[in-house]
Amino acid sequence: MNKLMQEKALGLAILTLAVAFPLEHALLEMGLGAVGLSFAVIFAVILTAAFRVAHHAEILAEKLGEPYGTLILTGAAVGVEVIMLVILMTSSHNPTLVRDTIYAALMLDINGILGIAAIIGGIQHGEQKYNVDSSNSYIAMILAAVGIGMVVPDFIEPHHWRTYSVFSILAMAAMYVAFTRLQTIEHRYFFEWKSAEAEEHHDHHAAGGESIGYSGTMLVVYIAVIGVLAELLSVFMNVGLEATGLPLALAAVSVAVISASPEILTALRAARADRMQTAINIALGASLATVLMTIPVVEAIALFTGTDIFMGLTPLQGGMILLTMLVTMINLNNGETNALEGMVHFVLFLAFGVLLFLV
Repeated sequence: MNKLMQEKALGLAILTLAVAFPLEHALLEMGLGAVGLSFAVIFAVILTAAFRVAHHAEILAEKLGEPYGTLILTGAAVGVEVIMLVILMTSSHNPTLVRDTIYAALMLDINGILGIAAIIGGIQHGEQKYNVDSSNSYIAMILAAVGIGMVVPDFIEPHHWRTYSVFSILAMAAMYVAFTRLQTIEHRYFFEWKSAEAEEHHDHHAAGGESIGYSGTMLVVYIAVIGVLAELLSVFMNVGLEATGLPLALAAVSVAVISASPEILTALRAARADRMQTAINIALGASLATVLMTIPVVEAIALFTGTDIFMGLTPLQGGMILLTMLVTMINLNNGETNALEGMVHFVLFLAFGVLLFLV
């Protein structure tokens, strides 16, 4: 009972649903101001619930250790993302939503999370060490996954799209299964870096807190609640974007921010605690999981329902991802991060934000 009393975010989410669902049509008829306020409130409630996802994912990470903890966190975040995308995809007519969301997630995860984490960690600890084998493995997989899932589709003729989509689904699924196995069994040591202080920190925290069963259950409950809230959010989001004329890509950014919020919080805490390996596992692992998990699930649903989606990157998106990956390969090649490297990534993230409103 004491543990349940700590889940105020869950109570707030249920209260929001109980109030907003019956008043949905009335709020939409009250004008743009009411729509904007409703969107802001629901968005804030979803973020609050997402932070509890981060909390329970961190508990599981402490209990199970790396790389299992990161897999749970990124899996939870991508689960939130997939649920929101499916709901938004079926409730709106935006065939580029999935592509734009994955692009936004890559920019947010690699340039935003990794950039800010490296800046904070660099200022506080100087150079922070990590296992360079992990960054090399992630980068190679991300490049291959983005190429197969988002670059090649630009060159596929429309009448061959369904065939290539089936191949893409199978290829992404196979890559995810293979990479997860290697990450957790044969090459688990690639994704670990523990000093004596980090070992002591892990052991201290793993001894207390919620149980694995409780945190795992609450993780599933929060993701389910976020999915229901996302359906409500999509209504106000679509109306607001149409009324204001703001870029439709902002819907994709909203999905990326909500799904990445647990990762942002956890990665920044890890960087402050001088655990840059965890921050890199989160930033690059989340990027890889976003591509390898989101594309096959959403494309399979699109094929089954006959929904039109466009996965091919625009020249600008492709250029920004290429630039990001080049900078990442240069920065993450020596086993140490610093604030200067973080600043380079953060500037790329700012460029991504500015370009949303200029192109």
